[in-house]
Amino acid sequence: MGKLDGRVALVTGAAQGIGAAIATILAEEGARVAVCDIVEAEGKQLATDIGGQFYPLDVSDEDAWARATTAIAADLGPITVLVNNAGVGAAGPIHKTSTEDWRRIMSINLDGPFFGIRAVSPQMIEAHGGVIVNVSSVAGLTGSYGISAYATSKWGVRGLTKAAALDLADDNIRVLSVHPGVVNTRASSRSDMSERVKARPMPRLAEPVELARMVLFCVADATFSTGSEFVADGGVVTGLIPR
Repeated sequence: MGKLDGRVALVTGAAQGIGAAIATILAEEGARVAVCDIVEAEGKQLATDIGGQFYPLDVSDEDAWARATTAIAADLGPITVLVNNAGVGAAGPIHKTSTEDWRRIMSINLDGPFFGIRAVSPQMIEAHGGVIVNVSSVAGLTGSYGISAYATSKWGVRGLTKAAALDLADDNIRVLSVHPGVVNTRASSRSDMSERVKARPMPRLAEPVELARMVLFCVADATFSTGSEFVADGGVVTGLIPR
């Protein structure tokens, strides 16, 4: 018996990286997983590998949310777990951030979770409960240099989580946020992170499965938490150690 037997879980940005690890661990615990992404080839392969089902989803498109959630409910049953994981980043100080980059990041990182919560919550209400986990960032907890648009979007996700937790509390829906540090994914491998992590209490990158385990804890075990923030950053927000 798994912790999530009989549950239907929708994971965004699930084709690779953190999202793939989350989708995998939820499936291992018995959930019927809707693997949602704009990357179809890898998303379909992952769905096959974990016994889930792939649904194309651009999280910045509210109509796409309506199509995907309707199809998932028809195929798998009512969605009672939502993991808003899809996100993008862009480097650049605020005075060099283009309007186009700003709006693109907000549409994916902040509009996406809003559209997702709005689309899925009626199914959760009808099912008498559910759990929503929004993947934010340590950049949503502290000031961050050189990533103004990304950091703003992740602070927004943090606020959205708390607002939704209050709005949905009477419907037995818990809403939580997870705040990763830098994770060993395809995106982080594009640059040398060795110097960047040296002064951190845990001087390494997180592995995607470590974030997936925290998401599983939020969904299955953190049953008296809502509006709460779960941090997996190797101690970054605690402080740095000269090395």
